[in-house]
Amino acid sequence: ILTEDNLNSKSTSPNLLIATVEQYRTTNLVKTLPRVITVSVSGTLSGLTVWSNATDALISRYNALGLHITLQRVSSGGNVDIIGFDQGPSGGYITLGSSGFPNSAGDPYNQIKMNTNVQAYGSNPNQGYITSVLQHEMGHCIGFRHTDYFNRALSCGGAKSNERAGTIGAVLIPGTPSGFDAESFMLACSAGTDRTFNTNDIKALNYLY
Repeated sequence: ILTEDNLNSKSTSPNLLIATVEQYRTTNLVKTLPRVITVSVSGTLSGLTVWSNATDALISRYNALGLHITLQRVSSGGNVDIIGFDQGPSGGYITLGSSGFPNSAGDPYNQIKMNTNVQAYGSNPNQGYITSVLQHEMGHCIGFRHTDYFNRALSCGGAKSNERAGTIGAVLIPGTPSGFDAESFMLACSAGTDRTFNTNDIKALNYLY
């Protein structure tokens, strides 16, 4: 479906490529730039130091890039609210976090859910590891698809699995690599380490914002 908003918006890429190995964005992006996006931590996470510190580190990492979007911590009611959920492993995998994509009005997705189950981050969570997952989920909130959306097996293992473009789009971000980017912050599955922006991620962020 092509909405009126789609038809009236100006494309930032001449290409729509499917099933190749580059970095991708959704059809909708955050609009009205420059823009401050407020970030809050709520619910079960709000009183936990490691989650609070990881949120501050997430904000610092994005703001250090000098983009036209700036993240700002608020005590409650942020444009993006970080909350907890408790879910154990399923099918040999565990969900570390989840979020969504910008809406057609150009607002970032408004929530990041982080798994508080002990099997997700352990009984003594590593701040850097949590920061990297928050960084990834914030990437979705501002319009990034998984770098390996066309074949999740590249970072997750197992059989080839294609998330497909669907209704949200998978638009090539110009200037990103033509080969598999094994260190991107937007890979579908985590390596269990503190994985921050690499050079290609920064190129993609600067192109969009």
